Amino acid sequence: MGMSVTISAAETQDAEQILKLQYLCYQSEAELYGDYSIEPLTQPLDSLRAELDAGCVLVARLGAEVVASVRGGVDADGTARIDKLIVHPRMQRHGLGGRLLLAIEERLALAGAVKSFQLFSGHRSENNLQLYRKHGYAPVGTRQVNDRLTLVTLAKDAADPAAYATSA
Repeated sequence: MGMSVTISAAETQDAEQILKLQYLCYQSEAELYGDYSIEPLTQPLDSLRAELDAGCVLVARLGAEVVASVRGGVDADGTARIDKLIVHPRMQRHGLGGRLLLAIEERLALAGAVKSFQLFSGHRSENNLQLYRKHGYAPVGTRQVNDRLTLVTLAKDAADPAAYATSA
């Protein structure tokens, strides 16, 4: 990949960097849907800190800088839910999002009896949808949030051999 990026569990002191990165990354989503009140842009720092304490949060670092992050958790029914996969705009299109997606899948699978993985994206977020399809996710449902946004839920079976395959 050509980058010396490391992926590890997020630490409490990463909260501010993650929140700033989240704010930066979701600007394009807000613009795409004409809605700057989306939750990733309004999430308070205390809420993010609670997520760090309660769930699985991974970060990718380039040196000391957090350049990507993803969150996830496993429901009682064995569904691993992946949320807020973000990559700094200057680091996009280099495979880092895919690496982080695979890392969170592996981490969640090790944490419990995962039957399937699930995530969602906005219907106009074609780059995100393309990334998820490339990694074996398929649409399983939609939910209209408002007249501008429909969320597409994507899932894949955890038993699928492609779940942890690295892509070329």
